[in-house]
Amino acid sequence: MAALPVILVLFWYVSTALGEHNFFVPTPLLLVETFTSTWTTDRFTTDVIPSLTRLLVGIGGSTLIGLMGGLLIGSVRWLRALTEPTLEFFRAIPPTVLIPVLMLLIGIGDEMKIAVIISGAVWPVLLNTIEGVRSTDEVLSNTAHTYGIKGFNRVRFLVLPSAMPQIMTGLRQSLSIALILMVISEMFAASSGLGFAIVQFQRSFVIPEMWSGIVLLGIIGVVLSFLFQLVERNVLRWYHGLREIENAA
Repeated sequence: MAALPVILVLFWYVSTALGEHNFFVPTPLLLVETFTSTWTTDRFTTDVIPSLTRLLVGIGGSTLIGLMGGLLIGSVRWLRALTEPTLEFFRAIPPTVLIPVLMLLIGIGDEMKIAVIISGAVWPVLLNTIEGVRSTDEVLSNTAHTYGIKGFNRVRFLVLPSAMPQIMTGLRQSLSIALILMVISEMFAASSGLGFAIVQFQRSFVIPEMWSGIVLLGIIGVVLSFLFQLVERNVLRWYHGLREIENAA
């Protein structure tokens, strides 16, 4: 699992050690030193923590909106038919082009950056939830109706478990989108954050610091992916167990 990153780092080290020094590509040792000196100081509190806060709030907001909207739209047939063209229209709009509009409507504070994250990360959750609700087994749905399982209990014990595999797929997609939009939103009219810091490093031609910010973003993405895998493994434990039984049969 870690073989490929190790090979790439070794290739990078050998290439920079044997070849001529490139101003735009720091050596691994220089990058490690720069990373430590840059992100273990005040920049951790002034740039990293604000970015992580916006990212987590954006992911939480997109998850809540996507789940609630998806459950409602997916459960009501006429509402799904009514909103489908509108949803397809707004889904096709790149979230980055909404940044100037959101800056005019909301301002340039954290609210705008969180709104940018939500505007892009909500779609995988929303659309996958709608499809998951739509694909609920009719036999199970009729059985629940026969036994008088309605309202919240129907959502909790039938709809959510049935749609959860697709919901988790949407959440996985939204994580990467949220991370990308967090960086992009901080490159516009910002005074803090990883995106702001990376742009400032680039404009000041402090190339190792710029690369260290990019590496930090990669580390954040990897950590988020591993945490999500742990959550997914617990939430879908029954689903993976069922698939193992089916494959064994």
